[in-house]
Amino acid sequence: MTINDISEIKKQIIKYGKKLGEKNMSPATSGNISVRTEDNIVITGSGTCLADLCEEDMVVIDKNANLIDGKIKPSSEKNLHTAIYAMRPDINAIIHCHSPYTSAFAVCGIPLSKPIISENVFYFGEIPVAPYALPGSDKLVENTAKFFAKHSAVLLANHGIILGAKDIKNAYYLMETAETYAQIYLNSMLLGGAKELSKKDIEEIYALRNAAKS
Repeated sequence: MTINDISEIKKQIIKYGKKLGEKNMSPATSGNISVRTEDNIVITGSGTCLADLCEEDMVVIDKNANLIDGKIKPSSEKNLHTAIYAMRPDINAIIHCHSPYTSAFAVCGIPLSKPIISENVFYFGEIPVAPYALPGSDKLVENTAKFFAKHSAVLLANHGIILGAKDIKNAYYLMETAETYAQIYLNSMLLGGAKELSKKDIEEIYALRNAAKS
C-alpha cells in the first residue's frame, strides 16, 4: 500500500464523515471510521469530528492496533475495529456513530429486529444489542465483537451503533439504512405499531438476498 493509496483512503473517509455530519449522525466528536488496507488499518484519531476531518486527523495502525503512522492518538475504539476485522475478512470498512434514532433504541436495549421494512430484512436480518461496557474498554470489545459472527451491525447499549461492510461507501449506505429504519420503527410505534411482514414475505426476501450473494 503506497502513500498515495493511504491518501486516497483518507479522502474517502473525509467524504463519508462529512456525509454523516450532514445527516446529523455524528454529533460533535462522537464516533469513528476505519478502512482496512492490504496490511494495516486507517482509522480516525481520538477526539476528532467526523463531519470536519482532515488527513491529519487520521492515523495508520496495524492489525494489533499498534500505531504505524500519524501524530495523534488513534480512536479509543481501535481494539473493537481490529477485533471485527480479524473475525470478518469480508469487512473492509467500519463506521461507529451515535446517530440519534439507532442510539435511542440502543439506550432502551431494544434490538432493531421487527420485520417491518424489506430493506432492513434484506441488509441486516436484525440488529442486536450488545451489553453495555465502558467505551474504549476491553469489555466493550468482548461484549460486541462476538455479534459480528452472525451480524454486520450491532447496537451498543447506552452508546450507539457500529457496522461494517465491504467498503466505506457501502458502510455509509448501511448506516443511512439503519438510521432510517430506526426512525420509521419509532414513528410506527407512535402511530400504534407497524404491521409486520409475513413469514412468507421474509422467506422471499432471504431467498433474494441469498441469490444476490451467489
